[in-house]
This record gives sequence, structure tokens and C-alpha cells, in this order.
Amino acid sequence: MHRVVIVGGGAGGLELATRLGDGLGKRRAAQVTSIDRSRTHLWRPLLHEVAVDSMDIHSRQLDYLAQARWHHFNFMLGALQGLDRSQRSVRVNEGREESGEIILPAREIKYDTLVIAIGSQSNDFGTPGVRERAFTIDNSWDAHLFHRRLVNDCFKANFADDGNIIKIVIVGAGATGVELAAELHYTTRVLAAYGLDHFGPEKQIRLTTVEAGPHILAGLPDYLGEATLDILKNLGVEVMCNERVTGARPDALETASGRILPADFIVWAAGVRAPDVLRDLDGLETSRLNQLIVQSTLQTTRDENIFALGDCAQCPWQDRINVPPRAQSTHQQASHMVGTIKRRANGKKGNKDAANREFHYRDFGSLVSLGNYSSVGTLMEFVSRGSVRVEGLLAKMFYVSLYKMQLMALHGFWRMALDTLARMIKRQTEPRVKLH
Repeated sequence: MHRVVIVGGGAGGLELATRLGDGLGKRRAAQVTSIDRSRTHLWRPLLHEVAVDSMDIHSRQLDYLAQARWHHFNFMLGALQGLDRSQRSVRVNEGREESGEIILPAREIKYDTLVIAIGSQSNDFGTPGVRERAFTIDNSWDAHLFHRRLVNDCFKANFADDGNIIKIVIVGAGATGVELAAELHYTTRVLAAYGLDHFGPEKQIRLTTVEAGPHILAGLPDYLGEATLDILKNLGVEVMCNERVTGARPDALETASGRILPADFIVWAAGVRAPDVLRDLDGLETSRLNQLIVQSTLQTTRDENIFALGDCAQCPWQDRINVPPRAQSTHQQASHMVGTIKRRANGKKGNKDAANREFHYRDFGSLVSLGNYSSVGTLMEFVSRGSVRVEGLLAKMFYVSLYKMQLMALHGFWRMALDTLARMIKRQTEPRVKLH
């Protein structure tokens, strides 16, 4: 059988493994293997909600082993360690317990077609002190650690009853940064309602967002940034633009203009880069952000049997612009790869035109959710090369539908519908935020 190995179980990698398993794996036309360093999957755009725990992480996580069993592919636990292109094998590092005990030895997995989809991580740009002192929300564990520390500090402030101000500084005013700021404003107020009688978030929580560029939500239409800025200001969130962070102290941030910003919490949400393991992966070409450079077919430039998709791939789009690192582009690339791999497995590998077709990205717009306060966005291609501006409830509905589409891709329509109904019922008996 044709051996398909997919490294990375994020939104794109897991969708690809699921659809190939249902197609090729079920009828034993190919052997599909998914590799990831974690046991569970969580849709990345939800991580800012995990950080403030306006949602229960355990009810939203998907178990890879169960997904593999239900959809006829193999799952292997481990992180990408290296690659041997001459032998067509992937090296996966050993798995360890938190105590250091080895659970699984290092392994090598053979492939005929390899897809790398290991996503991205925060880019600290080498800023001194950031790695040691700042929180990131690259994964569910990082988001959980931030939430736990924040809740503990709110408890301490309530017990002390001394009016101490908790200062939270978010570095980066992209979608993640502004969505996190809005969610934090809402959930700290809900948290105070659960018995924190001596804690007033209006006076004791100070939220600041710092952006190095001249505008928030850079790369999106100006009116989205302006509308979002108005909402944040109405919430009392201080937004600083043209302030590049140059260092992180234990209790403050330094900026290039000489400002010192006091901070009890620093959350780094400024920029992304691909993991360091891709930097020198057996000679594959990479960008300065460690992304694998791919052709329009999603094949890497130096190996026709290795593909890359999602945030870890630099894919050409138009006018020397690359495909943006968004959930919609990852979904489109995964859908494209399903057809490519099916054609390769069916014996068309030798015919380049037949098997490896070009990927064409379509921008359907951008949506930004500001928690319970509002949502703003723009929808593209409703009219030929035009856009439609959406706000409020309609924008929120479109934003939620993106997650439902992801669930439908992984589970099918009926499981998605039943899951939605079950959550609606469960919410009636749960606190509105996680309290631990």
C-alpha cells in the first residue's frame, strides 16, 4: 500500500488524516499515519478562550487515538526529530513522562508521501527576557498555565482587600491579541461575581495592548482596525501603537521609545514562526521564519515526495504575496491535498500534471471576535472581487460557523449537530467561566 505520513495533528493535518482515512484507509488503498507530540487536539483559534477559560478545555479536546480508530488511520505519539530523504523515513523522538521516564523509544517511520503540517509558534524576535518571563498561548497547556496564575492572583487580591491593581500587558495587537484583551475584560468580571466580594475588576484589572506597528489588526482592512479600536477603548483597554518592546523585566516591559510599562502578566502574541526543527531538515529549503518553502502544488522545492501546508509552509499566492497563515487557508490546503494524495496513491505519481495540481487560495474574508461584546469582519467574494462588511450578531454567527465547519470536517454533520445541542444543554448547569 502507498504509505502516507502526516506530521502534525493541527487543524490541517488532522482534517487531512481523517478524510484520507475515510477514503483510502477504509478500503485499504493506502496506509495513513498521523504523528503528533500531543495526545489530544484543540482548534487553535480557541486558545485565547482557554487562556481566560470562558470555555472548558476538556470538553473541546479531541483524542487522537479515538479519531484514528473511528476514521481508519494510524496515530503515533511523538515529535518530529529529523528526516532522511534518501531512505524516505521520518525520525520521531522518544516519548517521556513528566518524571523523565521513557514511555516510547525514538522511532523511524517510512513514507511514500510525506506531509508536514506542524503549525507555528510565537516569535519573540530574540527580545531579551521574553522567553523567561512572558506567557504565550501557543498550545492548550500554555493557555492553561496563564489562566491558573491569573485566577490565583485574583483570589489573592480578593483576600488582601487592599485595592492592589493587577497589570496585564498583551504584546501584539493582531487578532489573537485583541481577542484575548476582550475576553479577559469579560471573564475577570464574571469571575468576580462568584464570591470575590473584595475584588473589583473595574479598578483592579488594568489591561494594556502594545503594538509595534502604527495600527492594530495589521494586514486587515482599516475599518476593521478602527471598529475594533473603538470597542477596546470603550472597554477601558489601553492600546499603544508604534511601541516596539525591547526587553522584559520581572515586573515591567521596556520599549524602544524609553517607556517602562509595569506588568504583573506579560502575554506575548506578536508574530509567529515555524518550529526550529524545520530550519535544517535534511536540506529542505526554508524561509527566515523557518517555514518550508513550497511550490504552488504544495510540494517542497527540493523533494517532490514531501509536501507542507498550514502555518509551517510558505506558499506563493499572488503579486509576490504568500498565502496568509489563517485557519481558512489551512482548511483549503488540506482539501487540496486530499485530491493530490488520492491521485498519487492510485498510481498517477509518475504523471506530474495528473497527480500534483496547483493550489489556488481563495480569500473569504476575516473575522475578529471580541467575546460577548461584539464581532467584526469582512466577507470576500460575495460579489465579484468585492467584499461585504459584517458586524455584531451576524459577524459572531459567521465566526462560530468556522468552528462548526471544522467539527463537521472531523466528525460529519450529525455528530457536529449533536455536539452543538449537547453543549447548549450543558451550559445551563455550568459556571460561565472555569474557576480553577
